[in-house]
Amino acid sequence: MASGDDDDPIIEEIDVYLAKSLADKLYLFQYPVRPSTMTYDDVNHVGAKIKPKQQRVELEIAMNTTSPNYCRSKGEQIALNVDGTGYDETNTYSAKMMDKQTFSSIQATTNISRYAAAVFRKGELHVTPLTGILQMRPSFSYLDKADSKTREREAANEGGDSSQDEAEEEAKAITVRFARPESEQARQRRIQSYEFLQKKQAEEPWVHLHYHGVKDGRSEHERQYLFCQSSDTSENSELVKTPKEYLTMLMPPLEEEKFVKPVGPSNVLSMAQLRTLPLGDQVKTLMKNVKVMPFANLMGLLASGTDSTAALRCIQQVALLVQGNWVVKSDVLYPKNTCSPHSGVPAEVLCRGRDFVIWRFTLERSVMRKDVTSIIKLPPEDVKEFLEHVAAPRVNRGWEFLLPTDVDFVKKHPDVAHRQHMLWLGIQSKLEKVFKFSKDDFLPKNSPQPEPVHVGGAQRLKAAQERAQENRASLQKDLDARRAGGHVHIKQEPVSDAEDEPMDTSSIPNGSVNGYPGATSPAFEHANGNGGSPAHTTSPELQEFVIKTFRKQFVLTLSEFKRLLNLHLASMPAGQSGFHSVSDHMLTDAIALSRCKQIMVPFPAHSKAAPDEQKVFGLWESGEDFDKHRRLLYDLFTKNYRVRRAMVQSRLAQELGEVPKADVDRLLNECCSSHAGMWYLKGTIQS
Repeated sequence: MASGDDDDPIIEEIDVYLAKSLADKLYLFQYPVRPSTMTYDDVNHVGAKIKPKQQRVELEIAMNTTSPNYCRSKGEQIALNVDGTGYDETNTYSAKMMDKQTFSSIQATTNISRYAAAVFRKGELHVTPLTGILQMRPSFSYLDKADSKTREREAANEGGDSSQDEAEEEAKAITVRFARPESEQARQRRIQSYEFLQKKQAEEPWVHLHYHGVKDGRSEHERQYLFCQSSDTSENSELVKTPKEYLTMLMPPLEEEKFVKPVGPSNVLSMAQLRTLPLGDQVKTLMKNVKVMPFANLMGLLASGTDSTAALRCIQQVALLVQGNWVVKSDVLYPKNTCSPHSGVPAEVLCRGRDFVIWRFTLERSVMRKDVTSIIKLPPEDVKEFLEHVAAPRVNRGWEFLLPTDVDFVKKHPDVAHRQHMLWLGIQSKLEKVFKFSKDDFLPKNSPQPEPVHVGGAQRLKAAQERAQENRASLQKDLDARRAGGHVHIKQEPVSDAEDEPMDTSSIPNGSVNGYPGATSPAFEHANGNGGSPAHTTSPELQEFVIKTFRKQFVLTLSEFKRLLNLHLASMPAGQSGFHSVSDHMLTDAIALSRCKQIMVPFPAHSKAAPDEQKVFGLWESGEDFDKHRRLLYDLFTKNYRVRRAMVQSRLAQELGEVPKADVDRLLNECCSSHAGMWYLKGTIQS
């Protein structure tokens, strides 16, 4: 330490004094749009005013109208636009030209506790704390005044055209609207709104000031208050500290700042704050904002690890099941003792009307607005609001339910679906008594088609394996018999089968598939008749093609696999194919038997992907150690249809330990495609 002191000796000691005379009225003005070399010290200040509570200052500075850089005609035109042709005491420019410029302040910083003005004199440093730091910028409020003058003149001209002797207008009916009682939460939102703050700021009156120049005698007198008026050190106790106290002032202990969380609008959600609520309140808040949602989407919005059974129990308390999706209950949107913001209709009447609208959607996909209005007899604004919650208008079809029917949820939770069905029967009974209608009045004239039967992947794999064992001998015999030649046809499934869509061959001319007989060709009957193989059997050639394709591509959608199969068939010489008829069932069975599995990717609710594009298959077992990596990747894509690279790395490291970057690159390049920083399984990126 001694050697350090010798190398850096103290040259001078300066006494520091704290001046307090101007501590509550000293402001620092900054002019950020003007160079520091061009000050306003010598410019005439016409006027000045301040709002002390808001620390808002306005200065009016004279302009040099005799300068060669001043355009007199423009100045006169601006004054004419702002003040008009008449003379009034409230005129902005009394000289009939723009002869002054207004500067308005904004706060440069709200925390000025670290800033002070210092003056050095006779070996003493006098410091005065600042009250505020204000940035002065040109104000263009005169343009607003010019616009208002223009609008007033236009209104006066329009009013002058009408005759004053015109007969009194006929009385018109008006709609009386009732304001809702303001809740505490609504009051807090109103207080924090921009409009309220502007109103409060406008209420504070301006305090007009007299400006003194830099060299004015009053300014010289005021500058003396920048020096400490007392030389007694006892009055400057703030600057007399022990080393420990001084160190504490330099490095104060950390304290958690307490922020008052603003109450946001009812239609804005903070997910971080939402997840601090109990599960029931989370579900209720989400449903009130979204109105209609599939259960899978709800689970995606809740925190990871949320028990689906608990969430299902909560959603049944605030929502009703409609076409496999959840719609928020009417009494949640319209609580008791409230009324419509549009018409003042009580909440009880609104709930009955909305329940009828939602009940109609349990019977059919679309409803007509006039049919609903004729029964519930509520104002059109309320009926439109009911429909906008759950439906969208369609040309010539009325209002169609927003979301597609969630058949998977109904099949996965039949007990919930049955319970909701019984609940709807009770609601229907009450509605029939209130509105005096019968359910038969709304049933479609044509008998409804039965719902398509869906078979799970595990059941299909088991059935395919049993069929393959039973038909192995006949398959081999049939293969030997057909070695000599034959036609190839990719069988088209019935259009009504929603689970297995047919392969698209609409672009192939002459009724053929890549040059081979199609459904409209004469050879079709032969291909699907006695000459064909038994339905839903998998030929060895097809199995071999599936294995080779997936070992090369790793991940394929059913649509992409069909395209590759068509290319393969087109490249083969006529008569040399070992399999005749290929259906969608056969393709999925062949894929399942080739050590591949379907990846249940949760596509977005409004995805435009075709059914075949939403069926994604991946190589599950190839005999390599890398299979573990692929399975973990597939598992990630069962929770989200897109992931980030960091998520993949984290999951691999969690399950397999440290994974080299080259392995991560290989995994993503083999199975995924990248777009906008996100990774998607091959074929699932929507254009």
